[in-house]
Amino acid sequence: QVQLVESGGGLVQAGGSLRLSCAPSGRTISDYTMGWFRQAPGKEREFVATISWGGGNTAYADSVKGRFTISRDNAKNTVFLQMNSLKPEDTAVYYCAAARLGSISSLRGRYDYWGRGTQVTVSS
Repeated sequence: QVQLVESGGGLVQAGGSLRLSCAPSGRTISDYTMGWFRQAPGKEREFVATISWGGGNTAYADSVKGRFTISRDNAKNTVFLQMNSLKPEDTAVYYCAAARLGSISSLRGRYDYWGRGTQVTVSS
């Protein structure tokens, strides 16, 4: 069982930056594909970014491409989401997820473990 814990959320003005972190408890995630998803009030949870176990492959939602960067430090057993040029529409709860098998994916069903989320609020 993998328990994921997100941190780094908060309140920021439009145009600002935040860096989210995701670390597991219980085991290493160095061999897992990792992803970030977000859910705004009244909306479905949506894909944000994903990274392969080695960090060589990444993919992003069109809405964040060029502004967000996903990365990982397997030595520190941590995954990051650097968010720049934040917009009010980025306001959501951000979730970290881990997939045991396969390549990078934007599909929620591919992920086996989820964190409880961290709130990101962008004011205009």
